[in-house]
Amino acid sequence: MVNYNPKVWFSQVFHAYSRAVMRTLTPVLIFMTIFSTALCYVLLDILRFHENDFHTTISMHSLLGIVLGLFLVFRTNSAYDRWWEGRKLWGSFVNNTRNLSLKLNAFLNEDDLENRKWFSIMIPNLVMSLKEHLRQGVRPEFLEAPDDEFFKKLKKVHHAPNFLSALLYQKVNDLYKKGIMSGDQLFMADKELKEFSDIIGACERIKNTPIPYSYTMYIKQFIFIYIITLPFAFVTTSGYITVPIVVLITFVLLSVELIAEEIEDPFGRDINDLPTDELSTKIKANVREILLND
Repeated sequence: MVNYNPKVWFSQVFHAYSRAVMRTLTPVLIFMTIFSTALCYVLLDILRFHENDFHTTISMHSLLGIVLGLFLVFRTNSAYDRWWEGRKLWGSFVNNTRNLSLKLNAFLNEDDLENRKWFSIMIPNLVMSLKEHLRQGVRPEFLEAPDDEFFKKLKKVHHAPNFLSALLYQKVNDLYKKGIMSGDQLFMADKELKEFSDIIGACERIKNTPIPYSYTMYIKQFIFIYIITLPFAFVTTSGYITVPIVVLITFVLLSVELIAEEIEDPFGRDINDLPTDELSTKIKANVREILLND
């Protein structure tokens, strides 16, 4: 995620956008430049059409532009809603890990280093596992083992966050059975443990439920038809100025769509994705500070 000052205009106006978006945009912009130039050359220099011979109008594209603008606004808002919901979920994750750690710090004896260390490892493990689960799968190097059997058990499961959440439940229940935690304390800790499962499920819902296919297909077709016919609307009235006009409009329309595509899945490593790496590191530091005074 980019850290920036929203009040500084100059640096943002001339900022080079993410490489992934520009890699997609550049071939299209080059194609539209060549296509518009060739069309102007054929109509103006070879066929020698002029406004009286081949009258063009931007009225149709003006009307279609209104409809296209509404589509893009809805598309961008839908994508941003997914991004913002993901940010709220990870904010809840930060708060719940802190709350659980604070409760455990109060419940456990100060000299109970074994249980304190176990929770200081497993709570961040749950966060790290969700972060990687939402990307390309959980790898052992991102986690810390609380015992020798941990990674052996982890290899046998398909859903690491569920597995780690279950271990936290089992550990808290064991502490209750041993008398280290009371029934009231068990009930108090259950709130955060249940919230972990809710956050995992909500993040998976965002990850696994893309914008409906028909909607994305039609908006891409609409944009393509709009920009491919755009040179015909300007060629006899604007001449070769048609080329920069078409390229600029293409850049604007495609940029909005590509930004929406990028932020609708906010858990990856794109420039506008959520800072889940930083949040995971912050949670780990907070939990260790609370439970181990590190």
